[in-house]
Amino acid sequence: MSKSLFERLGGQDAVNTAVDIFYRKMLEDERVSYFFDDVDMNQQILKQKGFLTMVFGGPHQYSGKGMREGHTHLLKRGLNDTHVDIVIEHLGATLKELGAATEDIEQVAAIANSVRDDVLGRS
Repeated sequence: MSKSLFERLGGQDAVNTAVDIFYRKMLEDERVSYFFDDVDMNQQILKQKGFLTMVFGGPHQYSGKGMREGHTHLLKRGLNDTHVDIVIEHLGATLKELGAATEDIEQVAAIANSVRDDVLGRS
């Protein structure tokens, strides 16, 4: 049986580290940082660790909102495809920095792209 993406990326410790680095990149990027102005980042980081663990095939501990519901308020602030591209860019750069395989980074990007329409409130 082949390893899950979660296992290939390095398990929980790797996901936790990746999320911490990812949000540092997001908060330093003026193109997207304003989306987090009124966000409790400790809570956001915790939710994201649970969410990514689940979607990467690790233990299912995520109990937050769905993609559509969780991003509706950001659409009112101008969230669009460019911002989703930036998220994928920072996530890929983070995983590369942590030594993830190119194929795994591409799989993560594909997962992110698979929810693009939900994030952006499209049918």
